[in-house]
Amino acid sequence: MIHSTSQFCYSRHVGNDHEPTSTERTSKGEQTRRTVLDAAITRFGRDGFRVTSVADVARDAGVGGTVPYAYFANKEALFLAALDDDAAAVMEEGLVQLTGDDRPPQWREQLVLTLIDALDRHPLARRVLAGLEPEVTDRVQDIPAMLELRKAVVEQLRADQAAGLVRADIDAESVGNGAVTIILTVLMSVLQFGRSGVAQHGADVMAVFAAALDPPPPFRRPDAPSE
Repeated sequence: MIHSTSQFCYSRHVGNDHEPTSTERTSKGEQTRRTVLDAAITRFGRDGFRVTSVADVARDAGVGGTVPYAYFANKEALFLAALDDDAAAVMEEGLVQLTGDDRPPQWREQLVLTLIDALDRHPLARRVLAGLEPEVTDRVQDIPAMLELRKAVVEQLRADQAAGLVRADIDAESVGNGAVTIILTVLMSVLQFGRSGVAQHGADVMAVFAAALDPPPPFRRPDAPSE
């Protein structure tokens, strides 16, 4: 018995097994949290808050039924974290398009289309903006990624003002924040009424932006000779 115990102790110290470091434990914990969060996004996005249980999410994530509670206090906390994460992913796709080096000149139109397309890949954000979870729809407006998107739009408007592409007499911050609110409303309308409205009225929406932002053409007297 003593010999076996000594041999066991020796093998623990010199064998392949080792005590996980704090970094390894943290990394594994982050991976588990990510797995649970991804499962929550998919399940809540498909079935909604009321029908889904934490046990459903745990089962989808392939973890024990109590594991989600190590990262989220209750079902509501899990749902809100999943919503914030999925909505942020949508906004970040818009940010990439807006702040990239290959940003198109017609960035306003492209931003709207990018966000509409992104919703196809983010089921929980799509569900909430479609009005299927009305208690939390307003939350999307205040997530950090939305604030970053507002900031990026404001900065782009200021850059366009400096380049003479946007009216100099508007307040870029107020108009930029308002533009993002309008874009969010457009996303909700598309989800609730279908993409056909984009084809039918998309140009009209862009015309509103153009009327509000574009500098007026140079004034020409009716009787002025043409060049």
